[in-house]
Amino acid sequence: MDNAQPVALITGASSGFGLLTSVALARAGYRTVATMRNPDKCEALLERAERSGVQELIDIMPLDVTDHEAIRQTVGSIVKTYGRIDVLVNNAGFAVGGYVEDVPMEQWRQQLETNVFGVIAATKAVLPHMRERRSGCIVNVSSVSGRSGFPGYAPYSTSKFAMEGFSESLRLEMKPFGVNVVLIEPGAYKTDIWQKGFASMCTSETSPYRHLLEKVLRYSKQAAATAPDASEVAETIVRVVRSKHPKLRYPLGRGAKLSLGSKALLSWRWYESIVLRLLNK
Repeated sequence: MDNAQPVALITGASSGFGLLTSVALARAGYRTVATMRNPDKCEALLERAERSGVQELIDIMPLDVTDHEAIRQTVGSIVKTYGRIDVLVNNAGFAVGGYVEDVPMEQWRQQLETNVFGVIAATKAVLPHMRERRSGCIVNVSSVSGRSGFPGYAPYSTSKFAMEGFSESLRLEMKPFGVNVVLIEPGAYKTDIWQKGFASMCTSETSPYRHLLEKVLRYSKQAAATAPDASEVAETIVRVVRSKHPKLRYPLGRGAKLSLGSKALLSWRWYESIVLRLLNK
C-alpha cells in the first residue's frame, strides 16, 4: 500500500514536545504514528488531539527506543500499513543530572542508551525506506545543551553533543538521496523533562558537590519557571518538515541564540566566567 497522505513517526509522544508535535503534524495533514514506552499514558495526547479535531489522524503504538528489535518491527508495520514514512521525529529522551563524580555509571549508560542509541536505532530503521523513495525528513530533537555544556548536566549534555555530531554526519550522507536531517535545539521550555531531571539529581547529603548542585538547581528552576510555551517547538518542527530546503540547526527559546552566539564569539575564559557568575547570583 502506498497512499498520497504523508506519514510521520514520533518517538516519546506521551508528553512534552512529542505530544505537541504529534498533534501539530496531524493538524498539518500528516497521518501521525505517535509512539511511547507506555501506551497507558496516552490520555493527555488523546484529549489534546480530540480538542484539535485530529484524533482520527493519530495512531498510538507502544515503543521503547532501547528495544531495537521492537523499533524494526514497528517501522515495518507502519510501512506495511501505509506504504511510507515521510517524517521521523526522534524526540524520546530524558535528562540525568548530577555532578560527574556523583552519577553512577549505570545511569550514564541509561542516558546514552535512550538519548543516543535509541535515536540511531530508530534512524537506521527508517533510512532504507526514505533512501529508496529519495525523500524524507529526520528531525532530531537535541538541545542547547548539545552545543553548550553546563555544570550538573554532564550526562544529558554528553548525549546531546553526541546527537549533534551524529546528525551532522548523517545529513551529509543523506543529502545525495534527497533525505533531510535537521536538529531542533530547544532551550528552556515548559515541559516536564526538567522537573523529572530535578527530582532524579544524583547527589547525597555528604557529596562535596551538594552546595554547587543546589546553585545549579536554583538557576535551572528559575529558567524553567519563566520558560515559554512548548508549542513553539512543535510549530517549528511542522515548518521544518514541510520545507524543501531546511537548515541543519534551529536553536529555539528565550536567549538560546544569544547564549550560543556568545559561546562562539567569546574566549572560553570569558564564557566560563559568565556562567559561573550566573550560578553565584
